[in-house]
Amino acid sequence: YGIAPGPAPNNPQHIRLGETILPPFERNDGGYVDADARGYQILRDYAGAPRSGFRRYALADVLMGRIEPQAIKNKIVIVGVAAQSVKDYFYTPYSGGLDSDQRMFGINLHAHAVSQLLRAGLDAAPSIATPSERTEVAWTWLWTLLGGLIGLRIRSVRWFSASVVAGLAALALIGYLTFLQRWWIPSVAPGLGWLLSAGLVTSYVSNLEKEQRAMLMQLFSRYMSNSVAESLWRQREEFLEGGRPLPQRLTATVLFSDLRGFTTVSERLDPRALMDWLNAYMEAMAKIVMVHDGIVDKFIGDAIMAVFGVPLARHTDTEIQQDAVHAVDCAVTMERELTRLNTEWQSQGLPTIGMRIGIFTGPLVVGSLGSSDRMEYTAIGDTVNIASRLESLDKDSADPRSADSLCRILIGETTMKYLGGKYETAQVGAVRLKGRLAATAVYRVWAPRASYTKFPATESAT
Repeated sequence: YGIAPGPAPNNPQHIRLGETILPPFERNDGGYVDADARGYQILRDYAGAPRSGFRRYALADVLMGRIEPQAIKNKIVIVGVAAQSVKDYFYTPYSGGLDSDQRMFGINLHAHAVSQLLRAGLDAAPSIATPSERTEVAWTWLWTLLGGLIGLRIRSVRWFSASVVAGLAALALIGYLTFLQRWWIPSVAPGLGWLLSAGLVTSYVSNLEKEQRAMLMQLFSRYMSNSVAESLWRQREEFLEGGRPLPQRLTATVLFSDLRGFTTVSERLDPRALMDWLNAYMEAMAKIVMVHDGIVDKFIGDAIMAVFGVPLARHTDTEIQQDAVHAVDCAVTMERELTRLNTEWQSQGLPTIGMRIGIFTGPLVVGSLGSSDRMEYTAIGDTVNIASRLESLDKDSADPRSADSLCRILIGETTMKYLGGKYETAQVGAVRLKGRLAATAVYRVWAPRASYTKFPATESAT
C-alpha cells in the first residue's frame, strides 16, 4: 500500500501514519496520573476485536500441515506463547467483566497494537485524543463547582440525593459518549469533586442554618407563635444578614399592657407567692399575644410590650389592617382572661387586679439591640412611645376594682381607622401625651360589634 510512518506536518515530533496523526502519550493523559511516558507510546484503543477475537492457531497444527495456506496468506502473523505458566498476561480494559480469567496474553496485546496501526494507516482511523491538562483541571473544577451549587441550593434530602446521583450518571454518560467519539475525558476526578463539594457545602450550610436558627430562637425565645416562627425561618434569606436580623423600618402595631394596683399587691404577698401570682398572669397573656400572631417584645416588671407586624414587614394596607385588628382582638381577649384569672384568684384568697392597655399603629424601626454576648430583638420609635403613653394616660383616675375599669383599652387614631367599625368605641378626645407637642386623638375600645367577624388567626387559642 506504500504507507510508511513519517513526521506530522504540524509537528515533526509526532508520527504520521497514512492520514492519521499518532501523538505520543503524555504522563497525565486520560485517566493516567504521573504515568511512565518514556519512549514513543500511543494510547491503545482495543477496537480491533474483543479479548480473544483474533484468529489463533496452535503451533502443532501449523507443523502438522493442518492449516490451509489461504488462512494466513497476505496476513500479519504474530508468533507467541499463550500459557499460564509463562506469566505473559496483563490486565486491560476488558478485565472489568465477571469472568474468572480477566487477563489478556501479551500476544493479544501485540495483535491489538497491529490492528490499531493498520486501521490508522488504511482507514484513517483517528487515535484516541485527550484534552490538555488545563482543560482537564477546568473540567474537574466545573463539576466541583456544580456539586457545591447543588449543596448550596437544594435543602430537601430526597431532591439532594436524587440530584447527586443524576449528576454522577450524567458525568458517566458524557464520558461514555465522548469515548465513542475517541475522546477520553476524565470522569473519576470530576466525580470525586462533585461528591465532595456537594457533601461539604451541604454540611456547611446545614451547620450555618443551625447556628442561625439557634440565634433566632435566642432572640425571640418562646414569645413567638409557631406560625410566625416558621414564616420567619422560610424567609430567613430576606430577614438575616451576617447572622443577625436586618434593621428594618416598617409599619406595625404596638401594644402595651400594665397592671393597676400592682404596688399594693406586691406589698401584701410574700416574694414566692408574688412571683407565682405574676408568672401565672404573664404566662396567660403571652400565650394570647402569640395566638394573635404577635410577638412579646419584652416584659418590663408587671408590664408587657407586644408588637404585631414584625419581624416580617407588611407590604399592603390589608396586612397592616390585619395586624391592627389582631392587636385589638388580643387586648379584648386579655381582658376576658383577666376576668377568669381574677375569679380564680379570688377563690384562692389571692388579690385581684385591673389592667390598662395602650395600642398604636405607625412606623417604627426593628432590629437586634444589645452587646455581642446578649442581643435582643426589639422595636423603637415614636409609635412605641405613643402606645406606652396611651397605656399610662390618667392611670390613677379610676378605681381598678370596678367593673368599668377592670381593663381599659385605649387606641390611637391610626389604629382606629384600621378597625373599620368592627368595635364599639368611644372618643376620649384629643389628648396631649407626655413628651409630645401635638395632640393625639384617643379612643377607648369597649367590645366588638355583633356583626364583626374576626380575621382568621393562624393558630387557635387553647
